[in-house]
Order: sequence, then structure tokens, then C-alpha cells
Amino acid sequence: MSASDEERHGVRLTHLDQELFSGAGVSKRDLVDYLDAVADRVLPALADRPLSVMRVLRGQEAFMQKNLPKYTPEWVPRTRMWAESSRRTVTYGLCNDRRTLLWFGNQRAVELHPALTRVGQDGPAELIMDLDPPEGAPFGVAVAAARLVRRALADVGLSGALKTSGAKGVHVFVPLDAGQSFADVAAATRAVGVRAERLDPDLATTAFIREDRHGKVFLDSTRAGGATVAAVYSPRIRPGAPVSFPVRWADADAVMPTDFTVRTAPGLLGGTDPWAEELPAPQQLPADLVAEGYTIPVARVAAMHEGKRRAKARRESSAEE
Repeated sequence: MSASDEERHGVRLTHLDQELFSGAGVSKRDLVDYLDAVADRVLPALADRPLSVMRVLRGQEAFMQKNLPKYTPEWVPRTRMWAESSRRTVTYGLCNDRRTLLWFGNQRAVELHPALTRVGQDGPAELIMDLDPPEGAPFGVAVAAARLVRRALADVGLSGALKTSGAKGVHVFVPLDAGQSFADVAAATRAVGVRAERLDPDLATTAFIREDRHGKVFLDSTRAGGATVAAVYSPRIRPGAPVSFPVRWADADAVMPTDFTVRTAPGLLGGTDPWAEELPAPQQLPADLVAEGYTIPVARVAAMHEGKRRAKARRESSAEE
């Protein structure tokens, strides 16, 4: 074992002094130390959820890994599920304990993207709105759009918690009662997005096609079904290794995503878990909100048809010239 290697919680940790990824400004040791420090807070967000991870191996581009590699230790919990995106059965890891979390860290699994559902559960555990501001926009516009989502939720008797995405946007999470279907939750998410857009159409948009957003914050209502989202407290593959971090609604105007990194977050947390404190109790989706959502086209499908229509129009225009 080299000087930069060690064993912790039954996991052999290797090459800890190497830079985590190009431009990270932090080492692999920083990642492992961070995961160890926040394990009690991040594990509840990962437990029993099929886990996809973004890994960065030395000298390579980051890649998403769903299937556990063949060399995965037998003690890592796992589940086999059908992945619609890849049209195959995938063996996902289940990050249910500190030992498994550190093993993923040693694999340079920087980003943790759990499924929206738990093993044995038929529907999503949360309704999620992903708010994506345009490149270069101040973070405050994402917060302002999140407040629109909060108002739209409140109008139908729902409440949610806010966190930074760890990148340039924010996520709003609405915990749900068990037994609500993927289709119903997806429909309700579309309805919340449209209602939030209606509150301030100059600020926010549900337009899935980027060129149609015109510098507005994108209210992404597609985090449903087989989608994943960066877990709370998950690091991100960005300079400085920022992390997705809970933000109290009252404090949202006073923070920046770069305030929360693998080096700073543990000290900011102290002995607290703001995500557990901020998350409301699970809620039932109102039937009228779900019904409204079914009248709204699915964004990806609508965008696909619109893209084909525009491509055809361009071809016909070129032929006429």
C-alpha cells in the first residue's frame, strides 16, 4: 500500500492524493473525506434507490455508469431493473451504507444520481422541478423562478424544499405519498411547470427546445419516470467540486452555488441536516392538478415532433431557393 493509500470502513482507498479530475482543484482524498463526513445525511437520499453515477477516470472524459462493473465486491447491495433508455436489464448498485458510499468514492464516482423511486415502490418518491437558468445568467434568476414554482405548488396545497443543483440551477423537491403512479406524477409536474410559467412568462419558460427559451429560466418538468437527478449533497464535476446543497427558502437570495463545495460543506453543516429539516411530509397530489397535466403535451415528445416539422420546413425552403 503506497503512502497515499489507506483503508477506511473496510474499503481500500487508492491514489488519494491524485487530482480528482482535470481542473477540479481538489484531490480524490477530498472527495472521500467529504463523503465520509456527510454519509449520515446523504445515505437517506440514496437508500434502496437504483444508483447511477458520473465517474471521471484519470485522463478520461466523465461518463455515466449504471451497470455495476464485474469487479464490484459481493458486499455491495444491488438490484436488477429494466432500463428503458438503454433497452436492457441493468444491475444497479444500492448505496445503503457508509462502506458502499466510500467504495463508490474510491471508484471516482463523483456525482450520485439515484432513481426517483425505491426498490419495491411502484411510483416516484418525489415530484421534482429542475430549474435551469441560461448560461451566464445570475443565480438569482434561478431562485426567482423557484419562487414561482413554490407559489404554483402553494396554490394547490403542496409544499416543497429547495436545493442548489450543484451546477448553475436549483431543484424543488415535493415528497409524495406512496402509490402515486409515474404517469400521474409526470402529469402533475407538467401542470406545475405551466402554472409557474404563467405567473411570470418573462422570467420562466417550459419550452423544451433551447432556441425557444429566449434567455429565460427553463422549468424542466421531465424529471419523472426513468429519469434521475443529482442527489442532495452529491458533488458535481465542476471546478472546485461544488455540491448540491439544501437552501432554506428564506436564505435563497443570499447564497451562491459556489458557496457549497466538498471542502466547505461539512463545516457549514456542523451537526445539522438542513435537508431533513426542510423537507415537508409526503403529500398526495390533487386530482385536478393531475387531470390538468394530462392535457399538456409531454415536452420531449412535443419537441421531437416540432424538431421534425422545422427540419422539413428548412428543407422545403432550401429547395425553393
